[in-house]
Amino acid sequence: MSSVPRDLSVTSVSASSIRADALFASALQRSDRPSPGQVRQAIAAAAARYGASGCAARVAQAFGEHPETAAIRMRWARTAVAGVFGAARPELARVA
Repeated sequence: MSSVPRDLSVTSVSASSIRADALFASALQRSDRPSPGQVRQAIAAAAARYGASGCAARVAQAFGEHPETAAIRMRWARTAVAGVFGAARPELARVA
């Protein structure tokens, strides 16, 4: 018997993943050295503009077109989200 979860809906995705997708989809750049307030604002703006599924679609498109740079941006987004909102599993949020 397979142990694959049956509920693959958006509700099964963690809040930190949705926030990371929204930050990834935003115009904010790592080189801007954003403050926590700027990170929150960028997440809110991207979520309002694209919605959760739209942000996820932008992430998927970036990984399809430029996987090497998308991976770097997603690591930054996850780290920034963990720094602003707290990490559920901090060992996964650390990036060298």
